[in-house]
Amino acid sequence: MNLDNVYFVIGTSYAGKSTIVKNLAKKHNGIALEENYHDIKLPELDSREFPNLTYTRDLEDWHEFIRRTPDEYVTWINNVRKECEIVELQILEELLQKPGAQDKQIFVDTNISIETLHKISDTNHVLVMLADNDIAIHRFFDRPDPEKQFLYQLMLEEPDPQAALDNYREILTRICSQESYDELENSGFKKIYRDENRSQEETVLLAEELLGIPL
Repeated sequence: MNLDNVYFVIGTSYAGKSTIVKNLAKKHNGIALEENYHDIKLPELDSREFPNLTYTRDLEDWHEFIRRTPDEYVTWINNVRKECEIVELQILEELLQKPGAQDKQIFVDTNISIETLHKISDTNHVLVMLADNDIAIHRFFDRPDPEKQFLYQLMLEEPDPQAALDNYREILTRICSQESYDELENSGFKKIYRDENRSQEETVLLAEELLGIPL
């Protein structure tokens, strides 16, 4: 694939990845592949080939989802990322074959791994966005995001809601570990750190400057 017009955004939760992808695409009349864009392929995926991605698609009782141990959940989420990478690259390849796509800038909120991004892209086309992991752990259910609120309600329905919440906090702590943060920070790509005092417009300008996107 020719990825000269493709900009990838990776990073931690609550760092602003979704927002920057939307804002850059809007400003530059580009294409935004937003968070979980692989979901468009979910209905057609073979569960034998993608057992982790299709786990939630085929789940009959969502209470099973939140009852998993931290070890089970972390193993699942790591495998989901690997399967997401395959599907997301397929979607990107299909998009780039469409008429006119090569003439537009494409901004991607992606699950593609650091290792793969170093193989297919370069430091002028990948942006890492970072926020303190404590934000993701302690403010996970503060967002009005329907998916997060759905999970929160499931936990409240459990026989011991507090135990369910504590279990999920431990899951988040494992996922949002210092090790994962350090891996992103030391990835070799350009970085933007979350700053509550910086406006969305200022963050867009900073991203453009770091990636060398023509204004």
